Amino acid sequence: MTAPLLTLAQILNRLTLTARWTLRDHQPAPDGRCPICRVADCAVASAARNLLTTLKQTRWTGNGDTPDPWQSR
Repeated sequence: MTAPLLTLAQILNRLTLTARWTLRDHQPAPDGRCPICRVADCAVASAARNLLTTLKQTRWTGNGDTPDPWQSR
């Protein structure tokens, strides 16, 4: 399925899954280095963590903490 046929929620879910898979694959080994990149501070893992943080901060959860933007119309 191509991106224009996906809803925003589907795209966000796929981004979330991809970031989680990336963090799993780039989890530091016991020596503190990324097993794929072989560096101590993996830029790929940092980008995945930043993406998950941003998605968590911006996603409307519907739990009543934030108002539904569609209800005010």
